[in-house]
Amino acid sequence: MRHGKTINHLGRTASHRNAMLSNMASSLIVSKRITTTVAKAKALRKFIEPLLTKAKSDTTHSRRTVFSTLQNKESIKELFDVVAGKIANRPGGYTRIIKLSDSRLGDNAEMCVIELVDYNEALLEAKSAGEAKTTTRRSRGKKKATTTEAAAPAAEAAPAAAATTEVSAPEDTATETLHNDETREEKAAE
Repeated sequence: MRHGKTINHLGRTASHRNAMLSNMASSLIVSKRITTTVAKAKALRKFIEPLLTKAKSDTTHSRRTVFSTLQNKESIKELFDVVAGKIANRPGGYTRIIKLSDSRLGDNAEMCVIELVDYNEALLEAKSAGEAKTTTRRSRGKKKATTTEAAAPAAEAAPAAAATTEVSAPEDTATETLHNDETREEKAAE
C-alpha cells in the first residue's frame, strides 16, 4: 500500500531525481514545452510551480533561491525576464499536461507534452474566440428586466427620432464609444 507517500521517486536516488527535475525545468523554461512521460511531467509540475511563483517577484533573493535549484544561468535569465512578465497576473497553474495518444515504443510508457500555459498561442486564440461567442441563457431573465426599463425612455424618444433625418458623419471624424449608460452630453462635458 502507498498510503501517505506523496513523492514519486521515479526509480532514482534523491540526487539523481533532483538533477533530472532541475534539467527538465530548465528545458521547459527555455523551450516552453517538452515531451516526456506522464509520471515525470507530474513530478516536474510539482517541482517547477513554486519556482515560477518565486520568479514573479524579481529580487536578488528570489533569483538566488531559484538559481540554487536550477543551476542554469540562461534559464534563470529567461525565467525572470520573459516568463515572469507573462505569468504576473496568473494566480497559479502555470503548466499544462497534454497526454499523447501514442506510447513510447521501447517500454510502452504513457507520453505527454508539458507546456507553460501562457505560451500556447493556438489554445489562447481558441479561448479568446470562444469567449467572444459564448452566451448563456441563464442571464435571459435579467436582460428582460433591463430592457423593459430601457424601453420606456426609448418609446418616448422614438417620435422625436422619427422627425429628424439621419446624416452620416464625415469619414475623418473620430467616434467614441460610450460605456455604462453614459450619454453623449456627459462624454462631451469631460
